[in-house]
Amino acid sequence: MNTRNKRILGYFLSLIIPSVLSAQDAPKPYGVLPTERQLLWQEMEMYCLIHYTPTTFQNKEWGFGDADPAIFNPTKFDAQQIVDAAAAGGFKGIISVAKHHDGFCLWPTSTTQYSVKSALWKGGKGDMVKEFMQATHQKGLKFGLYLSAWDRHDTRYGTPAYADAYRAQLTELMSNYGELFTSWHDGANGGDGYYGGKNEKRKIDRATYYAWHEKTWPIVREKQPLAVIFSDIGPDIRWVGNESGFADETSWATFSPKGIDGHPAVPGQADYKEAPSGTRNGAHWIPAECDVPLRHGWFYHKEEDSKVKTPDQLFSIYLKSVGRGAALDLGLAPMPAGQLHPNDVKSLQAFGKKLKETFGTNLANGATVNASNLRANSKKFTPNLILDEDRYSYYASDDEVLNPELEVGLAGSKEFDLIRLRENIKLGQRLDSVVVQAEVNGKWEHLATATSIGGNRLIKLPHPVTATKLKIRLYAPVAPTLSDFGLFKEFVEPFAFENTSANYTKLTRNDFKINTKLPKSIDADPMTIEVVNGVKNAIVFESKQPVTAIGYLPRQDGKSDGMVLKYEVATSDDGNKWAILHTGEFSNIQANPIEQTIRLSTPTSAKFIRFTPKETVGKSFSVAEFSLYK
Repeated sequence: MNTRNKRILGYFLSLIIPSVLSAQDAPKPYGVLPTERQLLWQEMEMYCLIHYTPTTFQNKEWGFGDADPAIFNPTKFDAQQIVDAAAAGGFKGIISVAKHHDGFCLWPTSTTQYSVKSALWKGGKGDMVKEFMQATHQKGLKFGLYLSAWDRHDTRYGTPAYADAYRAQLTELMSNYGELFTSWHDGANGGDGYYGGKNEKRKIDRATYYAWHEKTWPIVREKQPLAVIFSDIGPDIRWVGNESGFADETSWATFSPKGIDGHPAVPGQADYKEAPSGTRNGAHWIPAECDVPLRHGWFYHKEEDSKVKTPDQLFSIYLKSVGRGAALDLGLAPMPAGQLHPNDVKSLQAFGKKLKETFGTNLANGATVNASNLRANSKKFTPNLILDEDRYSYYASDDEVLNPELEVGLAGSKEFDLIRLRENIKLGQRLDSVVVQAEVNGKWEHLATATSIGGNRLIKLPHPVTATKLKIRLYAPVAPTLSDFGLFKEFVEPFAFENTSANYTKLTRNDFKINTKLPKSIDADPMTIEVVNGVKNAIVFESKQPVTAIGYLPRQDGKSDGMVLKYEVATSDDGNKWAILHTGEFSNIQANPIEQTIRLSTPTSAKFIRFTPKETVGKSFSVAEFSLYK
């Protein structure tokens, strides 16, 4: 029996044997339960997603599928440098984007010539997926793969032939790159693209085209039984519904995917209202993944070298993702040469240090724990088990005691600002909420309340607290099973990037004016919004300075109505005769509504610049802020 099958068998035996030997003592499982693959994923907590395709060399966020494969020729590609930086940040896995929406394959697939076989890199003999896999294993991390279902290059897209080719690609990846921890499937599919030179928009029936449940995902189950499948709606891991890296304050691991207009829920076509929060007592165990790029975008852009997230920003994201029962999937974007920028590396290293220093010592170690009720008065469920660093040993109360209290006597006075709680999720997500109190001057004072504990819950207090005694009150519809309690103090140290020079300088309000009546679009307040009925309303700027780039910040109120999807930029010296300077798309704006930068190929000294929305979300045009750069 191979190792993989032994682990699967061991998992099922771990569920069966305790119920046989101690049926009178062990609590019955509550609701839907995680699988072995989901438990292994939960324990990873963090991993990285690497975006590196010809799109990197085009300085775009999504490739159109028209890039010449010859441009893919990194001169200093170093998979180990990238993986080492991720490992230094405390990340436990690497996901290689084997093919993004541009359709270019980073491995020598037999399904298309649009791959590394046609690149100048290594004379067409390279396999970048293999190099990422080898570097990942060399560092002792787990490896996973992302394969875009949408292919803007392949002329077959939209036909049954492409769907077959996609499954053939998935089979190659699932078969030839060792044991994988995840198979990652994006929700973006269908739209305009190159499509072998047709340059057209293609629509597919998302509910049926890929045959996800019938033909596609069974490939993963057969080839990689321990790999979790990620998509908007699971079946193992769900998208959290945003690309900010945050789950809701209450975020359940259970989830009931919902379709739209009576259609089944599928990637790219689902109701995402409950994606950030999950569904209490949902139909399936589908916890959330919080994906967020280290930079503003998923691909490398030189002008973002000074916009790398700091260690403190990453720590805040960690608390709102991993600390809310989800996993953190951080996007890394190598430079065209094939390595991470020094700013990216420095931030990852400092973030890893911050995690180690913060969580290296549990200040609750050595404490004594007493419970108001102990299940069957059995040492098997003693409350001291919440301090043993084992996620699956646990305290439990009797079945009829749903709100027990635990009193924790610390080994001396301890100062902390972080509280960690975990349930034994092998028995389901049982706890509705937890209240933590501290004894101050002989009285119990409220410290924190948390909901949806699950596999991991971190509570950040507004300020450090010093205490010797704490009380934990548990609230559940069944006997709770608390497996972990920890107290920590956030590690803080100064941090600064060595290279913070900006590539663009924002023009001041004295340098330009807007001739269209949209005053809120230049008021320097990102939370104000201008909304105009109709799509093709041109916005005209009059500039006193040469302009190198235009910034469009979409609305920041959580809505997408009026966001620009496609645009045109034209210039004029007199305001009458216009020359089109640039056309383009804001590819990922709805999922990641950051400022969109239109980079002009050469600076323009024209007096007038016209921005025209050519396609928006809905029938209106909206903007939070416009900026001009020199």
